[in-house]
Amino acid sequence: MISGIAHINLTIPQDTLEQAKEFYGTTLGLTSAPVPEAQKGTILWFNIGSSGQQVHITFGTTDPNSSRHPCFKLDSREELEEIKTSIYDHHLRGGPAAPMAADKPGEMDSGTQGKEYPTRFFARDFGGNLLEFTL
Repeated sequence: MISGIAHINLTIPQDTLEQAKEFYGTTLGLTSAPVPEAQKGTILWFNIGSSGQQVHITFGTTDPNSSRHPCFKLDSREELEEIKTSIYDHHLRGGPAAPMAADKPGEMDSGTQGKEYPTRFFARDFGGNLLEFTL
């Protein structure tokens, strides 16, 4: 039986690993993990806390209109707001690693509204990947 997710794989445009390091490592605060020797320079791995789960970043086709997405779980409302602010601030700062879209803290969150979704928001990374964040 499936007991969890080992990793998710997100694709980014060719030659944008530095932007991925900045966005996933600095803006989202994920910890870089070692990659196989044969894949260095073509893939990045990031640990999601101490869960054993990872985000893998590879080169590939991106679709900035796709609804496919991973959903990252945070432990508290404060942490959810903190990461939302970090993403939005990076969006405003701009630059090659800046998210394409980010919800503004204090305003209505994107995505479907309703009692089932009281605490979540979405962003699009620099490559167009849709990302959901929730409690």
